[in-house]
Amino acid sequence: MENGFKSGFICIAGLANAGKSTLTNALVGEKVSIVSWRPQTTRNKLLGIINGEGFQMVLIDTPGIHQARNRLGSYMMKAVESGLKDVDGAVYVIDAAKGLQKEDYDFLQKNCKKLPVVVALNKQDAVTKETLFAVLDKLNGIEGLKAVVPISAKKAENLQPLLDELLALLPEGFPMYPQDEYTESSMRFMATEIIREKALYLLDKEVPYGIGVFINKFEEREDKPICDIDADIICEKRSHKAIVIGKNGETLKKIAVAARKDLEEMIGEQVFLTLYVRVKDEWRDDDRVMKELGYNIKDLKQD
Repeated sequence: MENGFKSGFICIAGLANAGKSTLTNALVGEKVSIVSWRPQTTRNKLLGIINGEGFQMVLIDTPGIHQARNRLGSYMMKAVESGLKDVDGAVYVIDAAKGLQKEDYDFLQKNCKKLPVVVALNKQDAVTKETLFAVLDKLNGIEGLKAVVPISAKKAENLQPLLDELLALLPEGFPMYPQDEYTESSMRFMATEIIREKALYLLDKEVPYGIGVFINKFEEREDKPICDIDADIICEKRSHKAIVIGKNGETLKKIAVAARKDLEEMIGEQVFLTLYVRVKDEWRDDDRVMKELGYNIKDLKQD
C-alpha cells in the first residue's frame, strides 16, 4: 500500500427526508440505501463504501432523526447514536427548502464539539439564493462546524467539493474492505430493502409506516442463472392487507414487477419473485417480530 493512503468512517445524519439515502447512493455510485418521500424510510445503519484513487471511505447511513413513538422508533434512534460512535467525522444533511430547523441546530450544537462535522445543504437547486444565504448565515454562527457545502443529492450536483471536505477528515490507513465492494449488507438484506422501497412508493399515503419485509427463500439455482425469492410483506392491520394486495391483486403485482427489475440488476441474473402479505398486529412494538425482520433489538435492551 502506497504511503498516504487514507481510510476511515463517515456517518451521514440528518432529519427525516433531508436526503441522506439519496446522498449515500450518489456518493457511492450504487444503490445501497432505499429512497422514499416517506420519513423514517431507513431503519438500519447501512454501510456504503467509496473506493477512490488513494482512499477508501466507508459511509454509515443512519435513520432520520425523529421523536420515537414505538419500539421500532427507539431502535432507529439507537442506530443514529451508534452510527456517531467511533467515526472519523460526520456529514449532516439539511433540507435547504425547509431551512435550519430547531432539531438541526440542537444536533449541530451538541455534536460539533465531539467530532468533525460537515454540513451538506441539500436541494440547493430548489430554493432562492436569498433562502440559501439565510440558512448559510445561521450555520456560520455554529461553533466548531468544519464546513458547509450546498449540494443537490438528487441531481448529483457539487458532490466533489463535499467529498473533498470529507476526505480531509480521514486518517492514513489501509482499506478495510475489498476494492470491488460497495456495501457490507448481504444480498438477502438488500432484497428486503428493495421490496420495501417499492411498496412504500406504490402505496403512497394509503398505508402508514408499518411495513416490513421478511425473506422466506433466497436461492440461486445450480443449473440455471435464476434466483428464486419468496418474501412476506408484513403490515400491522387487516385493513392494510387489502390495500397492499389491491383490487384483483394489482397493487401487489406492481410491487413485485418494480422490485424484480431492481433485484435482477443487483443480482445479475433472472429473478422469480413471489410476494405474500401477512398481518402482524402492532409488530413495531413486538421484539420477537422485529428480530425476525432483522432488527438488532439487543441494542434497545441496553436502556
